[in-house]
Amino acid sequence: MQITAAVTRSPAAPFSLETLKIEEPRAGEILVRVVATGVCHTDMVMRDQHLPTPQPVVLGHEGAGIVERVGQGVTKVAPGDHVVMTFNSCGRCPSCADHAPTYCHEFFPRNFMGAREDGSSGLSREGETIHANIFGQSSFATRALCHERNAVKVDKAAPLELLGPLGCGVMTGAGAVMNALKVPAGRSLVVFGAGAVGLSAVLAAKAIGAGPVIAVDINPDRLALALELGADHALNGAEDGLVEKIQAITGTGAHFSIDTTANLKVMRQAVDCLGARGVCGLVGASKMGDELPLDAVSVMSGGKVVRGVVEGDADPDVFIPELIALHQAGRFPFDRLVRFYPLSEINQAVADGEAGRVIKPVVRMT
Repeated sequence: MQITAAVTRSPAAPFSLETLKIEEPRAGEILVRVVATGVCHTDMVMRDQHLPTPQPVVLGHEGAGIVERVGQGVTKVAPGDHVVMTFNSCGRCPSCADHAPTYCHEFFPRNFMGAREDGSSGLSREGETIHANIFGQSSFATRALCHERNAVKVDKAAPLELLGPLGCGVMTGAGAVMNALKVPAGRSLVVFGAGAVGLSAVLAAKAIGAGPVIAVDINPDRLALALELGADHALNGAEDGLVEKIQAITGTGAHFSIDTTANLKVMRQAVDCLGARGVCGLVGASKMGDELPLDAVSVMSGGKVVRGVVEGDADPDVFIPELIALHQAGRFPFDRLVRFYPLSEINQAVADGEAGRVIKPVVRMT
């Protein structure tokens, strides 16, 4: 079958829309007609070769669509089912066995290396191999091959074109609050960075009754939106005395904090603003080799915890339907973060996202 896909051929270059050939699904694979795909910062990390993702490649890892065909042995979904495609995992390592697929021992090769487990790709162009299988999907395309492991069947009554970001960015922010940190109602939370991940964390905190919820960013428009979405306070991170302001609001320091920025200075503030026994979740993807200096005495004497969080500690088959149910109940309005673009305008979507003009660009394939 021939498809249209946005191909990345060199770092920092625009995506090129090309006609590619996609294979039939192999055993365990699913052919999905993609309806829409979210644009994520991680796509740009791979595009710009901050991770060794091979090129040319079709990126895209927040896809939602309709199952067209399934490979041998697939029983989880059937043609006609609506699915959200999320990250891939092996299903057999100790983490996967413990229902912690976000820490799969094979997470890196199965999501970033642009090939199936056997090294092959399901995409080509006139004999040229085009790398695929990014997050087990490569969904910047009209059709994608995913796997039974990373396809989540969803309610057909839910707005499918909106659901793709639940597979990564929205799930990461919401899951950091609800799964990883397990923030209780009535406990304070500071969210550093009011992008798609950070604002999803704010929405989740609002849904579970946490408070006060404090959003930190340097973009006034995003701070205003954070307040609209349920944050109790919005602080400009560029101003002096940020940690002291947070301590004044919370009394003795925050119970929980989340950093989505991967900025080392901000990450330090996310730890420093905690009170005794506070917990900081690091969600933003730092550059490999970055070192985070901390006040060792403060961390030790305060019993503070600093932990990494990948994909919101989510079991996608369970958590994505939970988020959809919250949205349908009016308690998780993540649609407020989204702006749609046609596939033909994917480069504009990327530019608007990188410039901060849009919180979560979503590319529609029709």
